[in-house]
Amino acid sequence: MKMTLLATSLLLASVAFAAPKAQWVTVDSNILGKLAPMQKALMVEKEAGGVSLVQLTEAELEKLSHAIHHELHRCGGYIAHETEAEALLALEPRGDMHYGMKGIFADYAIDQEELVVPMVAEVKAANIEATIRALSAFHNRYYKAQTGTDSQNFLLDTWSKLAAGRSDVKVELVKHANWPQPSVVMTIEGSDSPEEILVIGGHADSIAGGWFGNDKSRAPGADDNASGMATITETIRIAMEAGFKPKRTVQFMGYAAEEVGLLGSKDIANGYKTRSTNVVGVVQFDMTLRKGTVDKDIVMMTDFTNAAQNEFLGRLIDEYVKVPWGYSKCGYGCSDHASWTNAGFPASMPFESTMGDINKAIHTDKDTIESAGGNANHAAKFAKLAVAYMVELAN
Repeated sequence: MKMTLLATSLLLASVAFAAPKAQWVTVDSNILGKLAPMQKALMVEKEAGGVSLVQLTEAELEKLSHAIHHELHRCGGYIAHETEAEALLALEPRGDMHYGMKGIFADYAIDQEELVVPMVAEVKAANIEATIRALSAFHNRYYKAQTGTDSQNFLLDTWSKLAAGRSDVKVELVKHANWPQPSVVMTIEGSDSPEEILVIGGHADSIAGGWFGNDKSRAPGADDNASGMATITETIRIAMEAGFKPKRTVQFMGYAAEEVGLLGSKDIANGYKTRSTNVVGVVQFDMTLRKGTVDKDIVMMTDFTNAAQNEFLGRLIDEYVKVPWGYSKCGYGCSDHASWTNAGFPASMPFESTMGDINKAIHTDKDTIESAGGNANHAAKFAKLAVAYMVELAN
């Protein structure tokens, strides 16, 4: 059945997340083991496959987030769930979830060179840098702070201006029930197969500070993840200026509340699963600014991702970006691609470095464009990959 822009709008508007005060959380058991004081204070309800199930109050969840971000200097590591049943499902993935990691959902032929090459040539690092600076100028983009909402409205306005005059394009806010920060979604309706959707996304929130007061802490989040949102914004600009009309529907997403358990992306991905939406591909851009690994420019995360699509992205890099790339592992719940994988959809996450070389300034007030090299030249490589992925998979 053809998905019109109106229908898409109504479906997105219906997305909701109602988390209880005491929240079920699945967390990497290795991470929990490194947080000895917290581990002793918590009762692990169940453990399977290196993942532990715990129930946390809001204060305990704040402490867990702080410890992972500031003591272990890493992203994610846990996923917050609405119900115990949902958490148990994530703890013991069913076959359809594994299918998201192994199945082939689309034709991964590379045959759109005439369109891709001139569009890739239009990527401008200066545009990406300007967007990073604009987003990191917000005091923070924390999911409960007013600036977290204001920054999403900035993205909404920016994307809407880029799409001005396109009747086949819709830009909207997706509101969530339990926190103020919305997600932002831009939809380009497909001309031939609009019911088939590919998603290009990244999280738009930022976090820094101690256990509490994150809504007041300075969190520029230039690398994590203004860089991903700026990379996506440059992809949108190029698509709009080229008059790109995809055969499949393309959706660009700026997720809310990733830093506190992948809440925004999980809300959206689970909604798509419930409605049996045909998502043929998802790519996550989370940190693209800093070249952290000497011999690799782009690193594909192999865990909680789709192997066939990862290989496709590698071929796109070789064909259009022409930089060295490799593989690494991200860990449990490290970014929004895990939400889509857990919902049974094919997801990938190209990253700026191996996890061993991750930017230590993230989740602090030092996460600025200056601390990550002073320009967006590295992020431009990811924008080229995003353009290639968009055109090849959508057509």
